[in-house]
Amino acid sequence: MKKNNSKIYDGIVHIILIFFAAVMLLPFIFMILSSFKTTAEITKIPPAFFPENWGYLKNFTDVLSKYNFGIFFKNSLYYAVVKTVIVIYVSSIVGYVLAKFKFRGNRVIFTMILATMMIPWPATLIPNYQMMVWFNWLGKDISILYSAFISGFGVFLMHQFALGIPDSFLEAARIDGASEMKIFHKIVMPMMLNAVGALAIFTFLWEWDNYLWPYLMLDEVAKYTIPVGLSMTQGQFVANYGPMFAGITIAVIPVVIVYLIFQKTFIQGIALGGEKG
Repeated sequence: MKKNNSKIYDGIVHIILIFFAAVMLLPFIFMILSSFKTTAEITKIPPAFFPENWGYLKNFTDVLSKYNFGIFFKNSLYYAVVKTVIVIYVSSIVGYVLAKFKFRGNRVIFTMILATMMIPWPATLIPNYQMMVWFNWLGKDISILYSAFISGFGVFLMHQFALGIPDSFLEAARIDGASEMKIFHKIVMPMMLNAVGALAIFTFLWEWDNYLWPYLMLDEVAKYTIPVGLSMTQGQFVANYGPMFAGITIAVIPVVIVYLIFQKTFIQGIALGGEKG
């Protein structure tokens, strides 16, 4: 009887989860289907869920030829990948040092880094913009990438995982004559791979979807990212929805690839993070 009740409970939970998964996936599926529709089909009332002609690929050819989407894609990939690599490496070193090395000001520095996570991004927008003006970085790549060196979330995440590394491993390596950098690269980094996977996905997604800051910083179309470039599909009076949906559909592909690559470590990292919390 107890076993039957457990099966019924599991079945109900699965039905609820499938329902919410379908609700969350519905806009995503609608976006992909709309990329095969003409603008007239997209704006038709009542809207049709499926396209009339599955072979309609003009939206994809238009977004690639008329809107320089290939350049936007390359720029987004460049900024997202470079920024992700910098955030992972810098956050890992800083988090490890703050977690395992005791020195004067350690807690003050960590508290200040945590405090940066509590300040809303819009509140820092004008000071950051003014700073870029003073440094003469407007329109330059450094204006997009500099924030990778001060990721409060990245340092906090790697700090928490570094705390779980046994000191005995580090002491044994020091006794064997390993340098601190060798210990970090050969012992610490491999033991923090789960956290690296989670941080890589979060950072890549944040940068890939970032619209406002690149919009303010980049002043040449040749440097636009995908979110900024897609705004060009909307005119003052008319929005060209077909190419816009096609561009968004193409833009999702790298995100899915990154998630598939880091899926295993991401889930393990989130699970371990929950246990530590």
